[in-house]
Amino acid sequence: MPDPATDPAASAPASGSGRPDSVATDPAQGEPRVLRSEDLLAGRAEVLIGHGPQTYRLRRTLTGKLILTK
Repeated sequence: MPDPATDPAASAPASGSGRPDSVATDPAQGEPRVLRSEDLLAGRAEVLIGHGPQTYRLRRTLTGKLILTK
């Protein structure tokens, strides 16, 4: 079974729009940008993501799932 965290098509709605139902898009910006987890992690098990004053940790588990924590 495809993993929605690494395969955007796996979480696409049946409507065929190509994006998960939970993703809102700004019409002025077009479709949301898809970033592959392999590109973000670049061979590492985890990366830190700065968002405003907060730092989040994106981690790949041994089973290949992604976990984002504050």
